[in-house]
Amino acid sequence: MSATATVADQPHPPRTSAIGMLVAAVGVVYGDIGTSPLYTLKEVFSGHYGVQPSHDGVLGILSLVFWSLVWVVSIKYVLFILRADNQGEGGIMALTALARRAAAPFPHLSKVLVLLGLFGAALFYGDSMITPAISVLSAVEGLQLAFDGIDHWVVPLSVLVLVALFLIQKHGTARLGILFGPVMALWFVVLGALGIHGIVQRPEVLHALNPVWAVQFFVLHPGMGVAILGAVVLALTGAEALYADMGHFGRKPIARAWFMLVLPGLVLNYFGQGALILGNPEAVRNPFYLLAPSWALLPMVALSTLATIIASQAVISGAFSLTRQAIQLGYVPRMFIQHTSSQEQGQIYIGTVNWALMVGVVLLVIGFESSSALAAAYGVAVTGTMLITTLLSSAVVLLLWKTPRWLAIPMLLGFLLVDSLYFAANAPKILQGGAFPVIAGVALFILMTTWKRGRKIIVERLDEAALPLDLFIASIQAQPPFRAQGTAVFLTARTDAVPHALLHNLLHNQVLHEQVVLLTVIAEDQPRVSADQRFEIEAFGGGFFRVTLHFGFIEEPDVPQALSLCHRDDLDFSPMRTTYFLSRETVIATRRMGMARWREHLFAFLLKNANSNLRYFQLPLNRVIELGTQVEM
Repeated sequence: MSATATVADQPHPPRTSAIGMLVAAVGVVYGDIGTSPLYTLKEVFSGHYGVQPSHDGVLGILSLVFWSLVWVVSIKYVLFILRADNQGEGGIMALTALARRAAAPFPHLSKVLVLLGLFGAALFYGDSMITPAISVLSAVEGLQLAFDGIDHWVVPLSVLVLVALFLIQKHGTARLGILFGPVMALWFVVLGALGIHGIVQRPEVLHALNPVWAVQFFVLHPGMGVAILGAVVLALTGAEALYADMGHFGRKPIARAWFMLVLPGLVLNYFGQGALILGNPEAVRNPFYLLAPSWALLPMVALSTLATIIASQAVISGAFSLTRQAIQLGYVPRMFIQHTSSQEQGQIYIGTVNWALMVGVVLLVIGFESSSALAAAYGVAVTGTMLITTLLSSAVVLLLWKTPRWLAIPMLLGFLLVDSLYFAANAPKILQGGAFPVIAGVALFILMTTWKRGRKIIVERLDEAALPLDLFIASIQAQPPFRAQGTAVFLTARTDAVPHALLHNLLHNQVLHEQVVLLTVIAEDQPRVSADQRFEIEAFGGGFFRVTLHFGFIEEPDVPQALSLCHRDDLDFSPMRTTYFLSRETVIATRRMGMARWREHLFAFLLKNANSNLRYFQLPLNRVIELGTQVEM
C-alpha cells in the first residue's frame, strides 16, 4: 500500500499529518471546482440562455447551483463514488477495473462496461485540455476591468501562464501541493469573505437554499430550465478530477476538505454574487470581480491567476494517474513514467502526456480567445464522463457490493436522472465548439481500442507458429545442446508455448543456459499485489522453469527486484549471472483478417514508438539481448 493510502486510512493520524494532507488535498484536488465562481454566474446571465437577472431568476439559479453542488458533488462523488475505490485508487480506469470484475460472469456486459470506461477516460483527457484554458482565461480577463485597452494582451498572458504551469509539472504534485495548498486555502477563505460581504447587503438570497426555487424555475421555464443546466454545470467542473486524484491523498482528507472549507467557500461566494446582481443587474458582466472592493481588484486578479493555475493542476495530475492505470491494463502504449516522490507512490509525471496536454490547451486559448467562447463549448466531455461514472458504479454496487436493490436502485436512478439532464443540456454545445473535446475523446478512444486489439492480434499471430512447451522440452532432452552457465530469462505473454526469442537464440547460437526461465508478467485489476502473491514458479525439469509475476495496475513493474525475492536453490537470479532475452515485434500490414488497414498502420506506428520492455520492466541495460520478429497483421 502506498504511503498516501496509509496516512489516509490511519485510525488516529497525527494532527499535523492530517492537517498537512488536508491542505495539500485542497491545493491539488479542489483547484478546478474552486475557480468555477470566476465564470459560472457570468455565463448564466450572459444572455445566451435568456435568464433575466430578476429576483426570481437569481434565486432560481442560485438554488440550482446549490443543490447541484449538494447532490452531484457532496452526495454522489464525496460520499458515494469515493467509496468505490480500487484499494485506495480512484478514477474512471480504476472504476472500470472494478466494474469488469463485477460483471465477470456476464461476458457481453463486461465488454460493454470496458468500452464505456475507455470512452469515459478518453473524454476525461478532453476535459483536461479545456479546463486549464477556460480557468486561466477567466482570471486574466479580470485585468480588463482594471485597465483599458488591455484586451489584446489577455490571450498572450494566458498562454504564458499555462506554458509555465506545464513546465513545472516535472517537479511533482508533492512539492506543488505544499506550494499550492496554502494559496488555495486562502482562496476559499477569500471566496467566503467576499460572499458574506455580498449576502449582508441582500440577505434575501439565502431563500435560495430552499429547493422550491429550483423546482419553480423549471416549472415556469420548462424549455429554458433544461438548457440552463448547460451553464450551471460550470459550477461542477472538477468533480471527476476529484475522484481521479484520490490515489494521491486518500478519501478522508479529500472529504474533510470539501465539507470543512471548499463547499462553504463556494456556496457563500455564489450567493454573494447573486446578492450583487439583485442590487445591480449590470454587474452580470463580471459579478465575481465586481463583488470585490475596487481597491482589491488587482490583488484579486493576482490571486485568481494563482488559483486557476492550481485548478489546472487538478486535471493534469488526474490525467497522469489515469494514463498509468491505462498502461498497466494494456489500453495505452508504454510510456516513461517518472516518480516524483520517494514517499508517495501515487505521485508521478508522464512527459508525453504533459506536452500533449500543453499543446491542446494552448491551441484552445488561441482558437477561442475568451472564457465566454470556451464556456459555450464546455460541459460535453465532463457530463459525458459523469454519466459513464454513474453507469460503471451501478455495476459495482449491484454486482460486486451486492447492495440491497431497494436501497441501491432509487439512489442510482437519482444519479442517472440528474447526469442525463446535464448531458442532454450540454449536447447542443457540440455544434457550438463543444466538438473539440468530443473529437479529442473519440480520437483517444480509437487509439486505446486499436492498441488493445492490435496487441491481441499479435499474440494470436505468434500463437499460430508457436511450439508447445512440453514438446520442446522433450526434444531438448532427446538432443541436448551445449548449456552455458547462468540463467536466461525469456519474457513471453504465453505460459504454454516457447517464446520466439528462445527459438531464435537456440537456432542462431546453438546454445541454452543452465537455467531457462519463461517469464510472464500479468497486470491485475487491483492496484497492488501483496508480496506473497507476487510470483508463481513451476519447474519442468532439465533446468526449465516457468515464472509468473503479478503486479497491480499502479505498481512499477520492477522485474529484477521481484525475481530477487525468489529464493530457490535451483534458481540463481544474481545480476551478473542473469541475462534477459526480449522479442521486439515489427508489424507488417496485410490483407489478412484483423483490423482495417488504416488501424493496422496506426497500430504499427504506436508499436514502433512505444516504450520498450527493457525500460518498462527496469531491466539492466548490460544484461539484455533483443531479438526481432516480423508479424503480419
